[in-house]
Amino acid sequence: MAKVFITGVAGFIGSNLAVRLLEEGHEVVGIDDLSHGLQEQVPEGVSFVKQDIRSKDIYPLFKDVNYVFHLAALSSIPDCQNDPVSACDVNTTGTVNVFEASAKAGVKKIIFAETSAVYEGIKQFPTPEDAVEPHSVYAVGKMAARLFAKPYKEFRNLDSVGVRYFNVYGPRQDYRRSIPPLMSAFILALLRGETPVIYGDGEKRRDFVYVDDVNDAHLLLMKDDRANNQIYNIGSGTNNSINEIYKMIKGLLGADVEPVHKNNLEAEAQITLADCSRLKSLGWHPKTNLEEGIKIQIDYIKKHVI
Repeated sequence: MAKVFITGVAGFIGSNLAVRLLEEGHEVVGIDDLSHGLQEQVPEGVSFVKQDIRSKDIYPLFKDVNYVFHLAALSSIPDCQNDPVSACDVNTTGTVNVFEASAKAGVKKIIFAETSAVYEGIKQFPTPEDAVEPHSVYAVGKMAARLFAKPYKEFRNLDSVGVRYFNVYGPRQDYRRSIPPLMSAFILALLRGETPVIYGDGEKRRDFVYVDDVNDAHLLLMKDDRANNQIYNIGSGTNNSINEIYKMIKGLLGADVEPVHKNNLEAEAQITLADCSRLKSLGWHPKTNLEEGIKIQIDYIKKHVI
């Protein structure tokens, strides 16, 4: 079994990934600055240290680590638009610091979170990995970070895999953001008897992928050396409008509340739809249908949040 390091281990994807790795018998070390993640979400069995990815104090923690999952980021597009300096400090400089820590420690491979936001200006659907046109501060910062993968491979022999998540949902999804991800936002509002908010007319279409399917991809990319130094989209390959998602959640909760519509958020894409053929060529396929995944997320929020 391997020793695996996760940045952002107290967050949504990181905490779910830690559970999977522990179930497989791996040793898991994780850091998080707890600015958005919750320490109670860190699974028992993880060697956890509260630490910032921008600090060189993280370097000793990488000792004897085989694989790194770099998931920590400022991932809210509105928050990044409002504070570009902090966004780039965390998402670009922080990522380079994790690359440096990994290279110094002789890590076999780093799997690092990019973003499907790099496709913001693309009108090709489904969207393949080689079609990029980032517009937002968040997307540009993430794109800048990924450029460092090449020199770290060429000059430091560090293998890496870039993963571009589409709209990941499921248990532990971050609900504490200034503007929470829409599934959490809808579920929480309806359970609390509040009026949900839809930004724009609700006709934006999003490719939603369940977190367990994302972690199936993570484990495959960690183990399969064919993935080394490549980029992979992780999505479902289908999309739904925001209005359709709201209608589904409202129906599952038996609610009869109409949402309020507010102005569109700045820098958001109108349509996202992943071309996952590259990842599927390695043997990955999403397993969780949308309604099943939303039901699990609702149950989790009822038990652990409300």
